[in-house]
Amino acid sequence: MPVSTINGASAGSSGTIITTGTTGQVIASGALPIGSVLQVVSNTFSTQVSTTSASFTSTGLTATITPKFTTSKILIISSTNGNNSSASNASNWTLFRGTVAGTNLGNANGMVQHYTVGGSIRTEITLHFLDSPATTSAQIYTLAFNSDNVGNTAFAQNNATVASMTLMEIAG
Repeated sequence: MPVSTINGASAGSSGTIITTGTTGQVIASGALPIGSVLQVVSNTFSTQVSTTSASFTSTGLTATITPKFTTSKILIISSTNGNNSSASNASNWTLFRGTVAGTNLGNANGMVQHYTVGGSIRTEITLHFLDSPATTSAQIYTLAFNSDNVGNTAFAQNNATVASMTLMEIAG
């Protein structure tokens, strides 16, 4: 049975091909409209991590994506469980492009930040950010945190909860 093509893409073409369910048409990823999801990468991490440092420390949760186009956006969605060791402690949570000490859009506090006010209760930390890396090179994203009051402890993935990070490449 012959395969239909759009924009010259066929089942033997390189790149991502999407085949429609009923008509058998194929669509090259470059032919998808702006706002389309081109790929999804997800990662989880369940080891408890703690810090007493005022400097940002990796939670251990990272994910890597290689954008198909320089015009693509990367939607980052990360979620973890966190808490502080005492009522007087607070912690900051942020996303970095690269490692914690690496590229971070020129901001020492990362791309987006969540600040927890003191308390020793566990809370869900969820961060979202739409990044524009403007490259087709692999991009690593890292969830990091710190302790606002040195000497107190902030925990991530406390009690063996599972942290997750999802990266979606969005056609730009």
